[in-house]
Amino acid sequence: MIRRAVLVVLGLIWLGPTYLLLVNASRPAASYDPSRAWAPAGDFALLENFGRALAAADLGDSLVSTAIYSVVSPALGVLIGALAGYTIVVLRLRHGFWWFMLIFGGTIFPSQMLLVPLFVGYSDAGLYDTRFGLLLVYTAINVPLAAFVLRNFYTGVAFSVFEAARMDGASTWRIYLPISYSALAAVFILEFTFIWNDLIFGLTLTQTAEVRPVMTAIAGLMTDVYAGTPVPVGLAAGLVVSLPTVLLFLATQRLFARGLSLGSV
Repeated sequence: MIRRAVLVVLGLIWLGPTYLLLVNASRPAASYDPSRAWAPAGDFALLENFGRALAAADLGDSLVSTAIYSVVSPALGVLIGALAGYTIVVLRLRHGFWWFMLIFGGTIFPSQMLLVPLFVGYSDAGLYDTRFGLLLVYTAINVPLAAFVLRNFYTGVAFSVFEAARMDGASTWRIYLPISYSALAAVFILEFTFIWNDLIFGLTLTQTAEVRPVMTAIAGLMTDVYAGTPVPVGLAAGLVVSLPTVLLFLATQRLFARGLSLGSV
């Protein structure tokens, strides 16, 4: 009983910020009062608040751009990372470990260290404030994680399975693609979530509403909270925009859990 009570209390504490977000995002913008933030909202105005945020921050174009970034870049990153892991492990590339260290080594540097070089390089190359530029940087950032996960996955696959399947006439794609589907999907989900929620690269490398990611647009909206944008409007925008990642995880949680078992075939 004590253990269950402690878990209930900890769960309520963890859900507290979520409750505040839901209640105040659904509150009519004109009736927001910080002293009554914990009180339930009288009228449900979540969609109305989101509509105001959509118009105020031009979130439509940002949502389209973010959807493109979050689908195309993880797909390319997973593809390149899987090819790298396959080449290193299955094809037994010479000095494969050091090639892997070269690919994965870039992740030891914090993202903040990359911002100034990226900004200067993108400005000089004409990639600043372009969708192609963001697709490029998101893909490059996603490759090391995909290579790491897929390399570990292929390491856990017995080479005798590959040899036996080849003797039976199966192609390389028919051998490794079906068994690595869960791992590929798990990496894609992780990278989709990272890109959808990214703020720092969007702030640094974009400027216009057509190119900037949606989290950057919401951040710009929230900076105007004390200049006329009601708090419920900003909260509603953040809540609705976060739903795609939540729904994706809920829809693919079993596939994601299987993908975490990287060594099982």
